Amino acid sequence: MHQIKAPAMGAPTVINQRGRDLAIIPPPEMVAMGRQELIAALFGPYLPLEITQGIEWDKRGQCLRSLPMHLISVKLALQQQHTPFRIAFDERPALPFKTTLAMEARPYQQDALKAWLAQQRGVVVLPTGAGKTFVAAMAIHATGLWTLAVVPTIDLLQQWRAALAAALSLPAKEIGMFGGGEKELKPITIITYDSAALYPRELRQFGLLIFDECHHLPAPTYRLIAESAFTPLRLGLSATPERSDMAHVELEELIGPEVYRRSPAELTEGRFLAQYQEKVIDIALAAEDQERYAEQRRLYRSFLQRRRIVIRNPEDFQQKIIYMSARDPEAREAMLAWREARNIAMNAPAKYTEIERLLHEHSSDQVILFSEYNYVVDEISRRFCIPSITYKTPTEERRLILERFRSGEYTKLATGRVLNEGVDVPDCRVAIIVSGNSTKREYIQRLGRILRPKVGQALLYELVTGGTTEEQMAKRRR
Repeated sequence: MHQIKAPAMGAPTVINQRGRDLAIIPPPEMVAMGRQELIAALFGPYLPLEITQGIEWDKRGQCLRSLPMHLISVKLALQQQHTPFRIAFDERPALPFKTTLAMEARPYQQDALKAWLAQQRGVVVLPTGAGKTFVAAMAIHATGLWTLAVVPTIDLLQQWRAALAAALSLPAKEIGMFGGGEKELKPITIITYDSAALYPRELRQFGLLIFDECHHLPAPTYRLIAESAFTPLRLGLSATPERSDMAHVELEELIGPEVYRRSPAELTEGRFLAQYQEKVIDIALAAEDQERYAEQRRLYRSFLQRRRIVIRNPEDFQQKIIYMSARDPEAREAMLAWREARNIAMNAPAKYTEIERLLHEHSSDQVILFSEYNYVVDEISRRFCIPSITYKTPTEERRLILERFRSGEYTKLATGRVLNEGVDVPDCRVAIIVSGNSTKREYIQRLGRILRPKVGQALLYELVTGGTTEEQMAKRRR
């Protein structure tokens, strides 16, 4: 391949931060070049086409502008083209204090850190309860850099602050929080995804960027966080990075490749997580409910056949049924029939009889019950006189319920999706999935609630209505 050589220059190219952009400032003698000629002279053939296409010439600022996350690629291309350059800001700002790990890492945590340090970019996949936050603490300790940890919820600000302070032997006041009314930036700071997206300029002063529950990052609003950060060192953490819309493939560009993965079964074998057993309990519909279910499914399938519609994934359903139902009466009828059939299957009355049996069998155990529907959570709470948490539960009430569940004052708890992730749910020995969706992520998150090491075997029950689509959903999520 022909290499385009940069002309002799009296001063190096300067890479700096300007606004939200990476500014590539050429020497004065190169400013008169056209955009294409300048890019070719500086980078030769070494900068990927998808990056060069996004580079713009700023006439007023006399510089090229690119996304901050392309800093590594820009530097590498300049080096390969033998173009002299300097960085006008500190890429690796060091922590102003020493950290000490408060506990010894488990072997798989050490392996995960080693795999990440080899590239200093990438995603670590570990089950809920396996200590992902401690892996983050190990990365902070190993690099010694100013660190920004991005978390999905306000609840996690305090939880991460407490966890990192304990893991790194630091006073909690040494760790800043940004979000939920807090705007305190410190050498180690925890920030919510929403705040990081709103204040991208706050990202520039850190040397290590950590994304908790990193499967959120490819969302259109949140990906701006990764694009707006100059930070070269990036660590993504998740129990289930895969997304139904396949956007998880973008994590490699935004954070780096997957560098380490362990499943719940692998860590259970090593006794790092609790031994567990999964039990599927078949629930039968009453005759009248079975007839009603069959009729609703017939209406839905008949619509698909008439319109020659194929539903392959949730996105297809949203685009071809839900969006269409807003203007098409037949599509609306089909959507309502689908919803009614799903409701009959997932909330069969016989499930309450089985819940009563299981609660009696595990009367002395900590038990958490999950349902896809909040009104079912409310009904379980009412029928069996147990506390519940949904999105409607006030923050202080939620905190009090979780504290009492953790202390053993409450031994049973019903909840919906709100506790799937982003909340430090106390460990328990038994979980009951009354109803759930088909995603693997939700299943692993709920399984993770019983996996912390303990004496004896943990149990995960699934109540599945036989002869309905709930059977297929249960198989897909497992």
